[in-house]
Amino acid sequence: MEGLDRMDAKVTDKLGKAGLWLSALFIILTLLAVLGYILIRGIGVMSLGFVFEMPRNNWREGGIFPAIIGSLIVVGIALLFSTPIGVGAAVYLTEFTREGRSTKAIRIAADSLNAVPSIVFGLFGLALFVFYLKDFTGGPSLLSAGLTLGFMILPTIIRTSEVSMRTIPFGEKMESYGLGATKLQTIWNIVLPGAIPGIVTGIILGLGRAIGETAPIIFMVSLNPIIPKSILGSGNTLTTQLYFLAMEGISMDVAFGTALTLILIILTLNYSARRLNRYLSRNLKR
Repeated sequence: MEGLDRMDAKVTDKLGKAGLWLSALFIILTLLAVLGYILIRGIGVMSLGFVFEMPRNNWREGGIFPAIIGSLIVVGIALLFSTPIGVGAAVYLTEFTREGRSTKAIRIAADSLNAVPSIVFGLFGLALFVFYLKDFTGGPSLLSAGLTLGFMILPTIIRTSEVSMRTIPFGEKMESYGLGATKLQTIWNIVLPGAIPGIVTGIILGLGRAIGETAPIIFMVSLNPIIPKSILGSGNTLTTQLYFLAMEGISMDVAFGTALTLILIILTLNYSARRLNRYLSRNLKR
């Protein structure tokens, strides 16, 4: 009986490993299929001119340079708005409060906001930034779009930063206090450097979500072939351009080229963020 039980355990173990490998293989093949299809359809229009030139003939010819600039500006505003607030909220939850109803309420709110559809954030941004605060945001502008995306990715940065800060060993903080450091000095010199990997991970996740969203900002940007002169002015992004090109049937070739450019930008930003993460982790812990 013991021999049969051992055989059953080995068979179950092998079947479990096989199932996990098949799941991983399915995910990889699906990703490669999507990327491969976009690459095949979009590589034909890719060139330096497509990236750096202005659009012509109602976006059917020329490049997508204004949309690239607009996307970077909007995502930059979103990160500048959400990162300090998100990290500050995580510090408050981990270092300045005890476990209680208030902390649980904040976590539940953050988790709930993560599940809210992006179009709801778009309606929120439309009401708050485009109408009520239009004297400060310029109405439908890049600033309004960036702040809306900032609210959308804020819960992600809060939760990932908090989890990372809670992994800092309690003994290291006590040693800092024992050497006469204040609470703020301990947070700055012990907690934040140790939590850098988790914080950067949250920023990367927020970055990827922000740059790939269309619904929250479709009310605030327009398909204008211009380079933005101010964050209070109108502009265009890669996602909104892709939406209009595909939905209006203007040019599917340019649409796939835009999609390929967007993927390449996301991959580049993620790679750069991870390199920065390693650099900061290595140097701040010295």
